[in-house]
Amino acid sequence: MQVLIADDEAVARHVLAGTLLKAGFETLIATDGEQALAMLRQTPCQLVVSDWEMPGLSGIDLCRAVRGGEFLRYIYFIMLTGHDRSQDVIDGLNAGADDFVTKPFNPQEIVVRLRAGQRLLTLESAEMTIFALARLAESRDPETGAHLERVRSYCRALATQLRRAGAFADEIDEQYLHLIYQTSPLHDIGKVAIPDCVLLKAGRLTDEEFDIMKTHTTHGAATLEAASSRYPNAAFLRMARNIALTHHEKYDGTGYPGALAGEAIPLCGRIVAVADVYDALTSRRVYKDAFTHAVARSIILDDRDSHFDPAVTDSFIACEAQFMAIRARYADQPASQAA
Repeated sequence: MQVLIADDEAVARHVLAGTLLKAGFETLIATDGEQALAMLRQTPCQLVVSDWEMPGLSGIDLCRAVRGGEFLRYIYFIMLTGHDRSQDVIDGLNAGADDFVTKPFNPQEIVVRLRAGQRLLTLESAEMTIFALARLAESRDPETGAHLERVRSYCRALATQLRRAGAFADEIDEQYLHLIYQTSPLHDIGKVAIPDCVLLKAGRLTDEEFDIMKTHTTHGAATLEAASSRYPNAAFLRMARNIALTHHEKYDGTGYPGALAGEAIPLCGRIVAVADVYDALTSRRVYKDAFTHAVARSIILDDRDSHFDPAVTDSFIACEAQFMAIRARYADQPASQAA
């Protein structure tokens, strides 16, 4: 991620640039506020470290300009200052600064504070991207109802149970639980590329139509892969891409699009497979009525080791009460009619 350093002192610029480069940041250098503002208008940089006192456009004036509304993406702004009075801090915050570091500064402290800013920017980008893309996919199929909300809740329940059982302890941590809840709504994003005559057909698909429907996995993965290559540090895009591509793979290798088997299928794809199938079974569609939980449970158990990862299947059984509660909470119709 790029950081714009704005400081009229050569020594300070040199120390900061060297420290940030070692920490893995790319740096842009501006020697005053006017140059910094011009660079921000030309380069999509979202992290700024600026000195307060600069000739011409000061750091606080630069911050006000950044917050003036012309930039579409949020810019995280750290102010370097020799001012330590409370009123100075208030003035800086009112101008829109996100953080302050008092001179003389510890360069490693700047790195830590930039990491915090980077996490906030990543979270903002993730939430915006996921919300927009998931809503786009959902808008193509008006009958999905609360499908996205149910599936991500099922996924979190499964992953939490797997962790509780001690399975995949090296993979499932708090961040993983958050990511799978956050990204699983994108599993069918590729359906935006499927023609209405196939996607909305009120009946069984022909073999040719089903082949077209299968491509929603590769279309979705390609879209998310392109975004991931642009933002390689965004873990949510990597997981979303894996989910979109592999949630129709089967544990025995008979799924699509890659005929992957066993642990060659990413864990997130194996989790979403159970969640997605359960929701499809227990939801009403134009071509079928909703199955009861008991019927869906039986089908998933029958497909343990074939369609579904046995560990994920066992977690489904262990937390089936949660599945029923989620199903009732986000029901497309009164729970009494779908039970």
